[in-house]
Amino acid sequence: MPASGSSSSPVARIALVGDRSPNVTSHTRVPLLLDALATQDHLVLDAYWIPTEDAAEPDAVRGFDAVWVLPGSPYRSEAGALAAIRTAREDGVPFLGTCGGFQHTLLEFARHVCGLTHVAHAENDPDADDLLIAPLACSLVGHEGAVTIAPGSLAESVVGARRSIERYHCSYGPAAHLDTLRAHGLRLTGEDEEGQARIAELPGHPFFLATLFQPELAGDGTRPHPIVRALARAAVEHAQTSARPSA
Repeated sequence: MPASGSSSSPVARIALVGDRSPNVTSHTRVPLLLDALATQDHLVLDAYWIPTEDAAEPDAVRGFDAVWVLPGSPYRSEAGALAAIRTAREDGVPFLGTCGGFQHTLLEFARHVCGLTHVAHAENDPDADDLLIAPLACSLVGHEGAVTIAPGSLAESVVGARRSIERYHCSYGPAAHLDTLRAHGLRLTGEDEEGQARIAELPGHPFFLATLFQPELAGDGTRPHPIVRALARAAVEHAQTSARPSA
């Protein structure tokens, strides 16, 4: 199969949603990862950074072949982050949310699928009565730990193992309503050594994965994490399918 970006296949466009900053390590890793995906895996992605304030605009991420909501919260626009996630979820666009992206994925699903319209993120609304995302008992800033992955999950098929050591840089995590999220179709497929949810995915969606850990921080950026590589493959497949002539 020719690489995306060649004369015989379409370019896969990826929306990088977040408030880009040179002080956020995940953001500075992205160019390295894109270069590595192109040179090592022949997965060429045309990347566009979309600030969360712009992501709140209608159709901001429509037309893209993948959406990645990156770390860097508190986002300047919670509504923008949620809008990007919702579009990817409803339109079947390959999606990855990492760290703050994971937290807001749960928040979006709780509000718009489960009907929990008043749940909040403590980083954005610390005085809210119903916190879906709350401060972690122990901050995971700079932490590295084991994640156990559920058998038969998308995460397992992507990572290729039932256990993985992953890097974190966050202080917030899921605190409530997880049974309700599960009952409405969200699958929590990875947990840490204390049994806390660290991976979420949506069965039936072409590719919808969110992790509290940051796969973009694996290694030195020259060998993309399997999750990042899988997102790129899903984006290329989306571009190819979208460009395929109708029968």
